[in-house]
Amino acid sequence: MSAALRVLAPGPLTTLQDGGRFGWLRLGVPPSGALDPCALAVANLLVGNRRDAGALEFTLAGGAFAVEGGAARVALAGADMDMTIDGCAAARERSHTLAPGATLRIGSARSGVRAYLAIAGGFAVTPVFGSVATHVRSGIGGFHGRALEAGDALPLAGAAPQGPELRLTAAPPPTHPRVRVVLGSQDDHFTPGAIETLLQGEYTVTARSDRMGCRLAGPRLEHAKGFNIVSDAIAPGSIQVPGGSQPIILLADRQTTGGYPKIATVIGADLPALGQMRPGERLRFEAVTLEAAVEARRLLADWLDGLPARLVPLGLLDSEMLLGANLISGVISGEG
Repeated sequence: MSAALRVLAPGPLTTLQDGGRFGWLRLGVPPSGALDPCALAVANLLVGNRRDAGALEFTLAGGAFAVEGGAARVALAGADMDMTIDGCAAARERSHTLAPGATLRIGSARSGVRAYLAIAGGFAVTPVFGSVATHVRSGIGGFHGRALEAGDALPLAGAAPQGPELRLTAAPPPTHPRVRVVLGSQDDHFTPGAIETLLQGEYTVTARSDRMGCRLAGPRLEHAKGFNIVSDAIAPGSIQVPGGSQPIILLADRQTTGGYPKIATVIGADLPALGQMRPGERLRFEAVTLEAAVEARRLLADWLDGLPARLVPLGLLDSEMLLGANLISGVISGEG
């Protein structure tokens, strides 16, 4: 029997995602892929995969799974979700080896939205346009092009786990208190007051947000030339403003072209954090130069490139772990 991960109870939206599919926008195929690629990288590296390999993306809650036909090594990263293995608590951001028949349960997110479960060797599914990322609206990629359902058995591609389990000692990725944007590409389609409103106002993530776009509610943004343009390409993070004058930040499952003006574009370095924002959370924007956006992207790339050096085999003591442990409950003078 080939090894597989059996879905006992799916979460509200569990899909297979990787680093995304690229080079197909001209044919109308969105990139899809993980909305938090930083968390995806952490989970994958902990089990020995390349950092953009396919993993399960959970939204707001995980689910229950069983390992069949062999052992498997897993790691969970991203939103703060409890995990248990055969009923025993299991830590996030470290790898765990599951015996055949083991049951894995992942709870609801206390903070954040999306968590990623990577399995050593990945999943044995056929790539579509070079990627296993799921695009549910078009039914391509992933496991039969859809979210997971109870009873699904995802075939595993990895051999038996080897080597020590790992834990992560890295600090979180660099973040910024505001969502940074570069103005455009149609900021001239808005009044000067609208630009000022975007940068000074406060917006709330709405419950209508999904993998296609983060819908916001807040101060209206006034168009200067109407809200229709000749359709053109949409970049990741484009902030489109339809006739209702409320901004939508377009994400991985976005349409490839659109006919509403785009007031600004969220910089790439801030998109992972945006993918973890829950409905009801508030945000503010800050305009930056293209040079600042490139520098922020470089800092995030440096953090990702440094992750392998921050993986420590379990059982190996280091200064960071010792300093974080309560090894002494009191101090005595030694006299008397």
